[in-house]
Amino acid sequence: MACRRLAMRRLPLAVSPRAPYMSTAALSATSVSSYRQASIRSFSRLSQYNSGLLGSASKRSQQFVNASPIFNAQVRSYADMVVKVPPMAESISEGTLKQFSKQVGDFVKQDEEIATIETDKIDVAVNAPEAGTITEFFVKEEDTVTVGQDLLKLELGGAPKEGSGSQETAGEEPKASVDAAPQEPESKQAPPKEQHEEGGPVSETKQEPTPSSPPPAPEPPKQTEQQRPKPEPPKPATPSKGGFGNREEKRVKMNRMRLRIAERLKQSQNTAASLTTFNEVDMSALVEMRKLYKDKVLDKTGIKLGFMSAFTRACVLASRDVPAVNASIEGPNGGDTIVYRDYVDVSVAVATEKGLVTPVVRNAEALDFVGIEKAIAELGKKARDGKLTIEDMAGGTFTISNGGVFGSLYGTPIINLPQTAVLGLHAIKDRPVAINGKVEIRPMMFLALTYDHRLLDGREAVTFLVKVKDYIEDPRRMLLGV
Repeated sequence: MACRRLAMRRLPLAVSPRAPYMSTAALSATSVSSYRQASIRSFSRLSQYNSGLLGSASKRSQQFVNASPIFNAQVRSYADMVVKVPPMAESISEGTLKQFSKQVGDFVKQDEEIATIETDKIDVAVNAPEAGTITEFFVKEEDTVTVGQDLLKLELGGAPKEGSGSQETAGEEPKASVDAAPQEPESKQAPPKEQHEEGGPVSETKQEPTPSSPPPAPEPPKQTEQQRPKPEPPKPATPSKGGFGNREEKRVKMNRMRLRIAERLKQSQNTAASLTTFNEVDMSALVEMRKLYKDKVLDKTGIKLGFMSAFTRACVLASRDVPAVNASIEGPNGGDTIVYRDYVDVSVAVATEKGLVTPVVRNAEALDFVGIEKAIAELGKKARDGKLTIEDMAGGTFTISNGGVFGSLYGTPIINLPQTAVLGLHAIKDRPVAINGKVEIRPMMFLALTYDHRLLDGREAVTFLVKVKDYIEDPRRMLLGV
């Protein structure tokens, strides 16, 4: 009885005890159908409720985004990058923006050069930190910029889609053809209009025959000498524009490097007690040694053997006997301390289009002829290509300037402060000299040593220059170190 009551409670209302008598199979089928319909109705109501919640949430989120311009700006800012002026060196805080390598709208790859900044010493390249498209410039060319200043804005992203340029071109071509179409009938109707104005309509197909040759014209009467017109006197020649007599002027602003060079040279002239001593050296032995071994050195090392390596080595050895040449004055109020060095960093003067630069051969005392020549060649190439870095030019304890490559015969170089001396080399010329009581033609070169008399006395300066002369005239001593 208890089991029957429990079963009746689980039956739906449609199958109550008051219903007509039904068989057990019919009763079971009716129960399953009722449960299925109830489940479908419940699932339908639940789906409608969930879709309403999701739709409401979607509308509210969209309303929030549309009503929040700050949110949109923040989202866009994550895709933009501001490129700033990079650090250049400890002693350089500003420069002049010489040029932008790209324009607004151009795509740049990562590490691609986008601008060049000219400083007092070198040109600094600004590279793109990420790949993207340039959207805005914050400065103009020839503006003075400082380290950390905003240069441009970069919209980050991959490479531009291919075919974007062709789509724009394809879109412009139909417009051009439509504009050009009405002009064709006008050009075709122009000839009949001109013929009508001249003398009436003329048939386009029929043309009048032209005579084969005109009839001979009657000979003009001969003029007497009195009747002949006298020729006019020739007019005086006037100077043509841009030729002889042109007095135009051109003013060009000095670049930062040239301004810095002028400032440094004037500072050297006003600070150092500059004095120059001269001597001449017989280059016969060095020329002969180079002639014998330059091809072997080139084949073995790929380095062209020149004269700069020999003079650098000679200065290194001579500075051991006269250490003040490699020293400098430091301290306040013009300097009160002498700094002596056990190493020799030789600054080699290199002429470039923008001015004179002096990259440094580090620890020249530890290099042989080939090592010095290789270092000078690498620094010279970097200087001519504009690829020198601040580290390449920083420091230097002694300078060698070779004006002889330009044909200089005699000159007085200027000290590169805070250094104490500079050696000037000049052109090699064949001159008659007295050798053992006889006159011989030898390849000779004038040497000029400019030194700071505050630190270096005349005796020491002359001693140093004579030792350099002795090493060059007998290069075997440099190889033996004696």
